Amino acid sequence: MLGAHALITGATGGIGQAIARVFHAHGAHVHLSGRRTDILQNLKDELGQRCDIWPMDLSDRDSIHSVIEKIQQQKIPLNILINNGGTNKNSLALRIKDCDWDEVIQTNLTAPFLLCRGLFPVLKEATLGDQGYARIINISSVVAFSGNAGQANYVSAKSGLTGLTKALALEWASRSITVNAIAPGFIETPMTADLDLQQWVRKIPTKRVGTPEEIAFAALFLADARAGYVTGQTIHVNGGLCMV
Repeated sequence: MLGAHALITGATGGIGQAIARVFHAHGAHVHLSGRRTDILQNLKDELGQRCDIWPMDLSDRDSIHSVIEKIQQQKIPLNILINNGGTNKNSLALRIKDCDWDEVIQTNLTAPFLLCRGLFPVLKEATLGDQGYARIINISSVVAFSGNAGQANYVSAKSGLTGLTKALALEWASRSITVNAIAPGFIETPMTADLDLQQWVRKIPTKRVGTPEEIAFAALFLADARAGYVTGQTIHVNGGLCMV
């Protein structure tokens, strides 16, 4: 991975930070994106060289387009895009507010599409350069396959992200750009802090929740130059909770 450039959205969260650390440790130049600039700066200070920050709000289309434009203007040799950023606004379907539906769909599905489409020229250019390949990795969720009461908006967005992964994989396979997804199960992060994880542990065959580092290593595999024959796939990292 030496020489690779990876843009990681949601780098302020547990999984995003783990991906950044693992990729950086394996020689990549990591580009950290998120809304909390203080957290991004702290992570940049920790990692040191080969690290840049790109503040971006995935719920704001103008913010997304601004970052895309800056990456293009600065000719960043980006060859890995990891759509990890996301949000949830949990409520039973009959109680979901329109604004909460819109925000979750925008952040978890529309934003990844805009980034994939907008950064396609950059990724394509990278396939012609020293790296010779490009990777898109979308972070989906186990609930995209199992469903989950109280998360109709989140489940819909993550299911859509899985479909987007397949569609783009088919369209861009001949361009040396692979597009895959990872579907984490219940991972110990701030986003799951309000869940009764022990209730789920009883249902998980491995009898534990996952760690952000386990998602990061799945991403590392998909991002590797030797993973070029894997595209349109979803890797399930859920301790056996859902076997597809």
